[in-house]
Amino acid sequence: MEKKNNIMRDIKIEKVVLSVGGIAEELEKGVELLKIVTGRKVAKMKSNKRIPSLNVRPNLEVGGVVTIRKDLQTFLWRMLETVDNILKKKQVSENNFSFGIKEYIEIPGMEYHRELGIRGFDVTVVFKRAGRRVKLKKIKKGKIPKKQIISREEIIKFMEETFKTEFI
Repeated sequence: MEKKNNIMRDIKIEKVVLSVGGIAEELEKGVELLKIVTGRKVAKMKSNKRIPSLNVRPNLEVGGVVTIRKDLQTFLWRMLETVDNILKKKQVSENNFSFGIKEYIEIPGMEYHRELGIRGFDVTVVFKRAGRRVKLKKIKKGKIPKKQIISREEIIKFMEETFKTEFI
């Protein structure tokens, strides 16, 4: 008798989040970069704390974020090509992994923009299993078990099989 695969244990990519940090003019250039790369509107993040050494005060815009939920496969392929499809094991965490892109001109199909200069951004890939909404919904919110969390080993196996990513 053949063992059936449980579809509730399947791993899916929930979203890809691109983020950039900076203040004042640096932030504006980073936000413009994310608009060019994704073609989507960028949400700006405000600080809550005062950090005098970095000239950061409360309610100062310090970052930009774009979340991508559609056409994830093709977009993630492009982002992984910039790092030669090689990631470090320490970049993988529970339910997600992150990596940085040092120069946006390394992305296939991207051209250099003089007004932006050379800059980079961070990419975070978030994974989920079926049933995650039980924890996130507002009405009749429930608890999910520890086995619902996707471990580092499962993420590494998924990325090696699906995207042929190499981990060192």
